Amino acid sequence: MKLFLQHRTQQNFSALKRCIINVKNFLSTPESTMNEGEVNKKPKYDGRSKKRQWQDRRTDKGAGLDPLLQPKLLRLDQSTQIANIDKVKRRKFAILMGYSGVGYYGMQRNRDTKTIEEDLFKALLDADFINEECYNQVQNMQFQRAARTDKGVSAARQVVSLKLKEDFEISKINERLSDQIRLFAFKRVTRGFNSKSQCDARTYIYVLPTVAFADRDETITQKEFRISEDKLKLINELMQFYLGTKSFHNFTTKKKYGDPSAKRFIRTFACGAPFLKDGVEFCLIKVFGQSFMMHQIRKMIGLVLAVVKGMTTQDTLVKAFTSEKVNIPRAPGLGLFLDYVHYERYNNRYGDDGMHEKLTWEEVEKDVQDFKEKQILPTIINTEINEESMVLWMQEKLALHSWDETAEKEESEDEGGGDDDAEEDTGSRKNITEDVEQKRILQENVI
Repeated sequence: MKLFLQHRTQQNFSALKRCIINVKNFLSTPESTMNEGEVNKKPKYDGRSKKRQWQDRRTDKGAGLDPLLQPKLLRLDQSTQIANIDKVKRRKFAILMGYSGVGYYGMQRNRDTKTIEEDLFKALLDADFINEECYNQVQNMQFQRAARTDKGVSAARQVVSLKLKEDFEISKINERLSDQIRLFAFKRVTRGFNSKSQCDARTYIYVLPTVAFADRDETITQKEFRISEDKLKLINELMQFYLGTKSFHNFTTKKKYGDPSAKRFIRTFACGAPFLKDGVEFCLIKVFGQSFMMHQIRKMIGLVLAVVKGMTTQDTLVKAFTSEKVNIPRAPGLGLFLDYVHYERYNNRYGDDGMHEKLTWEEVEKDVQDFKEKQILPTIINTEINEESMVLWMQEKLALHSWDETAEKEESEDEGGGDDDAEEDTGSRKNITEDVEQKRILQENVI
């Protein structure tokens, strides 16, 4: 056995020796050098590098070509030069403003139409608080409005957020605006502040003559009519149907039953005590909710008017929140205006942090009231007195309204108050007290 192991070891050693000799011979041949070069060949060239070298051979360094084909380094150098032209330090601000919507086609900028935002942007550009780039693309200054109001609709306290130069001055803007638009105050806000998405709720007011609640068979002028306490009580009882979180798919357009985006939270809906103006009795309807869809407020008021006047029953009001299709009349837009936007959670989180202020605006309340009494309420009341627009609507629209139509005729004029979620929100709106929204606010960067 011992002799066998010794013989086997000698065989293995001889085989290993022959293997080493073969490897040395292989490496010494020219073929091995060629194969080694193939193994260590250069990486495959990048097509962009070759294109850039070809362009560099041009006398204009490729500048005469399509900008998208220019060398990457050249494009970066050009963009850097453009950025340095207007390298000004900007901060995020919230601006409180009011406007009378008469003669305007809404708040939101729209090409070739007269809007509130267009006049505001022009004033900011003329005063050199924004540049041409921000004027043409408002996203560059992170502009946002708290609520979208439409044709002819006013606002006493609208809030917009945007980035502006630190030396921003209200007076320089107001002197470039008409009397129908007024900026009241501005405050520094957090870097991630958005006047729309961080708005907890909105308050709208609807002004109308009390003759709108007269019985359908009652023949009386608006100067003669006086509403009774019993009828005022009935109106407020009917408005309680709207409170809470409900699906308002029948109170807007292009929404179906079960659509989560049709759900809205209404906290308050009430009709106040009547008052006289130039011999005509008026009242104010106040609605306080998280957000509102297109036509929603005017349809809510239109349905209450129809029930009070005896043109339909309370069953229609109940059925409007079911899966059944209900064609609801839409009250005129003249009397509607945005009165207040609420930022309760933002105020609680950042109002006392030492760097930011609460968005409550008490310091300019007198200016707001003066503007409302001079520019908003007189326009609504005087138009109602002189033109009797509510009376005409009841005679020409409400009296001929068909409740059984399965499809409502689309009109170009949107609801005042607009769809507060029309631009970005395609999903469901969350309840004002939900923890998810609260968590998002707490995670926002303060600076």
